[in-house]
Amino acid sequence: MDRFDALSIFIAVCESQGFAPAARKLGISASVATRAVAGLEEKLNVRLLQRTTRSLRLTEAGQTYLERARRIMADLDEADQTAQSHNAEPAGLLSISAPVLFGRMHVVPALRGYMEKYPKVTVDLRLSDGLVNLVEEGFDLAVRIGHLPDSQLMAVKVGQTKKVVVAAPSYLDRVGRPDHPSDLEKMDIISFSQTGSNPDWRFENGGREIRPRLSMKLNTNNADAAIAFAKAGGGATRILCYQSYEAMVTGELEQILTPYAPSDIPVQLVYPSARMMSVKVRSFIDFVQQTSIWNFVLPTIQCL
Repeated sequence: MDRFDALSIFIAVCESQGFAPAARKLGISASVATRAVAGLEEKLNVRLLQRTTRSLRLTEAGQTYLERARRIMADLDEADQTAQSHNAEPAGLLSISAPVLFGRMHVVPALRGYMEKYPKVTVDLRLSDGLVNLVEEGFDLAVRIGHLPDSQLMAVKVGQTKKVVVAAPSYLDRVGRPDHPSDLEKMDIISFSQTGSNPDWRFENGGREIRPRLSMKLNTNNADAAIAFAKAGGGATRILCYQSYEAMVTGELEQILTPYAPSDIPVQLVYPSARMMSVKVRSFIDFVQQTSIWNFVLPTIQCL
């Protein structure tokens, strides 16, 4: 008998708690099920089940073997489904969460190309600068910018960006351009965060971390609001490079303290860590990677 067939029978016997019910479930005779398990025990030279006239009980070795057998069969099923998915056309509803400005600027253009390639897919795009729970809120995947904490999510890096400090030239002409992060302690600070606490801006210099003590002038949980207030001369704000790029190109905002910019931040697509990724999720990740549609993070948005 095929080894995988024997494993399937052994799992069914354990789950059904008997040879006869397992045989009925699998559409085989009870004697075939009995011989399959006996064959495994003979090959392994170990007893997997303690049998009585009324019940079956897993031995310690049998319990360990059952756990491994289930894992092996799950891996086999996943391999089969993955191979079959290459011939399947993506279809159905793809639900995506993304930050507001990033979604408007970059996810929407990506979706247009993706949906032209896969016309059977419809998309529900929800934009929010807060973190959503993918499992509880039913999202297939999300765009996350930053290093991810340990979680049950899988992540695929699709680019990188960085945090920059910007202010309106008119404001800098009035208060002076800072030469060191500590100079920010004397400036009006616009904080873009979800918490409303005083900003914790970290800078780097020769591998040494610098954390000036800043006083918040304005806090907002919306990047557009922080940018608008900074463009109006309200102070300095620290946001992600792509968020301020348009205003820097037009000269409405000026990047400051570039020698102290921290390390790059990854842009990632995350999805629940189910064993089998759906065809529509895989196709969207592949589209982003293969078409290089989000390479903007490197060559186009070139912050110092």
